[in-house]
Amino acid sequence: MKLVPLGDKVVLKQLVAEETTKSGIVLPGQAKEKPQQAEVVAVGPGGVVDGKEVTMQVKVGDKVIFSKYSGTEVKLEEVEYIVVKQNDIVAVVED
Repeated sequence: MKLVPLGDKVVLKQLVAEETTKSGIVLPGQAKEKPQQAEVVAVGPGGVVDGKEVTMQVKVGDKVIFSKYSGTEVKLEEVEYIVVKQNDIVAVVED
């Protein structure tokens, strides 16, 4: 089973949060904040969305930073994903 986004939607898989701080303090599960960095798993086709032409600017495999409270969380086969609109992605992380 796989997710296929529609329109200007992008499916993201959050990167794993570090479990210790830089000073070596181990954080319990609930104290950890979910990272805003994720990897692009699937990209919608773009096209005309709400009367405007949308060109997709991200591709599968990109590492991105997205808005903190955006998207819809989805759990599929024990893996958690977030489906966001492309305009909720604020940056692409380049190595």
